[in-house]
Amino acid sequence: MLRLITDRLPNDLRRTARIHWRRLAIKSWALARWHYRWHGHELLGRPSEPVWYFAYGSNMHHSAFRERRRMKPTEWRVGRLQGYRLRFNLEGRPIGKAAPANICSDGSCEVWGVLYRITRRELLRLDSTEGVPGRNYRHILVPVEDANGNMVTAVTYMAKGREADGRPSRRYITLLRDGARAHGLPAVWLEFLDSVQHGE
Repeated sequence: MLRLITDRLPNDLRRTARIHWRRLAIKSWALARWHYRWHGHELLGRPSEPVWYFAYGSNMHHSAFRERRRMKPTEWRVGRLQGYRLRFNLEGRPIGKAAPANICSDGSCEVWGVLYRITRRELLRLDSTEGVPGRNYRHILVPVEDANGNMVTAVTYMAKGREADGRPSRRYITLLRDGARAHGLPAVWLEFLDSVQHGE
C-alpha cells in the first residue's frame, strides 16, 4: 500500500516519505516487524537483546557511528571476516561521484573491521540510516574472528552492487582510514585502504 502511494510521488517527496516511514517504524517493534516482513525480511529477537554488528565502512569512524548515528556500543573489538572482499561498487550521493563500501563473497580474501556490541533496538535504528530493509543493503550473519581468535556471529550489511567498482569520495575513504587507525586495525589493512583511489 505504502509503495503504491510513494511510487506515484516525485523522487524528492518519495525519499522524504520513506524517511518518515522508517522513523515511525523504529518507534514500534511490532510495526518494525511488519515493515521488515513486507520487504521479505525477518526481524528477530527482542529490542533489548544484545547483538554483534561488524562494521567495515564509515561506521568504523567514531563520528559516523557514535555521533551521527547515535550508537552506544557496550563493547568493541577488532574483527576479521574471511571469505569476503571489500568493494566500492554501490551508487552513492552525489550520483557518479561517490561509491560506498560493500562486501562480496570471495574465498581468497578477507575484510578487517570493527565488531560492536549493540542492542537489537539500536540495530533497527542503524538499519533505518542505512536504508534497510530496502533496495540496497540487507543483513547477513557472518562468523567474524576477533583479535584473540574468538569467533563471533555478527550481523553486517551486504548489497548487490555493480560489476565494476567506482571510486569512493575523498571524505568517505578518509572516514574508513581514520576509523581503521583509531581502532588499531592491522598495518596491512591500513596500507590497503591507503591504496584505494578516491574521487573528488
